[in-house]
This record gives sequence, structure tokens and C-alpha cells, in this order.
Amino acid sequence: MPELPEVETVRRGLAPALEGRVIAHVTQRRPDLRFPLPERFAERLTGRRVSRLARRAKYILVHLDAASGGEEEVLIMHLGMSGRFTIHGPNGKSAPGLFHLGMPGGDTHDHIVFDMEDGTRIVYADHRRFGFMDLVPAADLAVSKHIAALGPEPLGNEFSAATLGERFKGRRTPVKAALLDQRNVAGLGNIYVCEALWRAGLSPKRSAASVAGPVRTARLAAAIRAVLTDAIAAGGSTLRDYAHTDGELGYFQHSFAVYDREGEACSKPDCPGTVRRIVQSARSTFYCPACQR
Repeated sequence: MPELPEVETVRRGLAPALEGRVIAHVTQRRPDLRFPLPERFAERLTGRRVSRLARRAKYILVHLDAASGGEEEVLIMHLGMSGRFTIHGPNGKSAPGLFHLGMPGGDTHDHIVFDMEDGTRIVYADHRRFGFMDLVPAADLAVSKHIAALGPEPLGNEFSAATLGERFKGRRTPVKAALLDQRNVAGLGNIYVCEALWRAGLSPKRSAASVAGPVRTARLAAAIRAVLTDAIAAGGSTLRDYAHTDGELGYFQHSFAVYDREGEACSKPDCPGTVRRIVQSARSTFYCPACQR
């Protein structure tokens, strides 16, 4: 599933085609994705101007100006496992943040089509249909069911070592599980948690409480920010069937230190360890037992 860097890459790729533009027509080819689409979905989007695109955790937020006699709304979009956008514009076709490789071709899985007033067409395809879209009033966004329980953004001002310390205090759950809990930190997933723990030199098997002190939380918070920043700069990761703005691959996967590198030598200078894989909460965890303590 795309994590925060991949979703941010998609947001940045979509922004030039959407921000400040009017949605002239929406084609809705099925009543649902993972969940039923909102009532009168296409009708409610038609004629609306996109004021800006934002991201919260793994959600892309399309802020819409008020309709005639109505209120400002936000289109919340989640990519799920295989959701992807294609932009058909005056300069040809591009794929902002397309991380899925080997997905079925053709238009069989093109479920939502946004035709913009300037002639640009944006197509949302989702082979597995684990993504979803919802419409909520802008005034209620923070308390909506998708957003209300989310923790701080790891690249935002509210995220800090002190924040981690408060959320980890007294928690016996493994630190990896605590980081994957979206109520503690928003947007982190399996890949970047593994990478951040390696950078911080912390074992994923440690209890969250054992990391709650100021020294370890400072290391971990800095590692999380650094790995996400590096991944966004690289355009995200391309994994398995999972390419980047204008259809190019994301290249952060070539920088993975531990993820999917079971049996390889640890890349930290002077570390004699070998990357190991264990299973935690039904997910693969990759780490170096020699330098992650």
C-alpha cells in the first residue's frame, strides 16, 4: 500500500492539473470502490472549482469552493492497494506518482473520470478497488471519520520527540506496532517504519515504553523525518507490482537499508550484522540485530 511519501508524490503530481481549475464533468462508472461512493457524487462535483490540494496522512484532500448556495467541501481520496491516476493533458499522458507496475491495461478498471474545464482529463483506475472517495463539508473535515483519530503529521510542527514520548509512555506494545498505529503518528507504514528504526538504531522488538525517554525519542523522531524527506525527494518507492510523475519509477527502493534485504550485510559502517526478517502482527519486519538494540 502506498505510504506517506508515495501519496505526497501523487498529490504534487495532481496539483498542477487540478488547483484553480473547474471540474466540468465527472464520469462515475460504478456505484462503489471499497465503499459506496457518496450520494449524487458526480453531480456534487460537477462545476466545482478546486481551490487547493492537501494531504493528511495517506489521504489526498481536494478542497472545493462552495457550490451555488452551498458550502465548501473536501473530496477525500485514498489510493488503497492499487489506486492510480492518469492525466491526459495538452502535452500528452502522464501518471503522477504511479507506483504500481504490471497492473492490467485498458480501461476496464478506470472507475472515475474527471474532465476539467480546460480540457484536461484525469482518470482514476483501481484494479483491486481497495481505494475510496468521500465528500465531507470543509468545516467538518477535522472531525470526519477518516481524519478525527489521526495522530500528528510526522513532517509537521506538531510532531516531536516529546510527542513520541507522551504517546509511548507505559506502552508495552512493540515500538514498531506503536509507530504503525495511525493514532500515534499519521501516515507511516511498514516500509518506512523499518527504515526509520534502522536509522535510529532501535530494535523493532523493543517495547514502546522503553523508547519513551528523551534520548531515544529524539533519535527516532529525527530518523522518521529524515527517511520520509529522502523518500519524497526520490519520488517514493516502487515495489513489486507497485511508477512516478510522468510515468518514471520512484527510486527510493534502491536506498532501502533493511526493507526486503533479508540475508544481506548491514550497510552501517563497521556493523558486522546481517539483515533479518521476523513477523510482527502478521507483517514482515526487517532489521539488523547487531546495530538495532
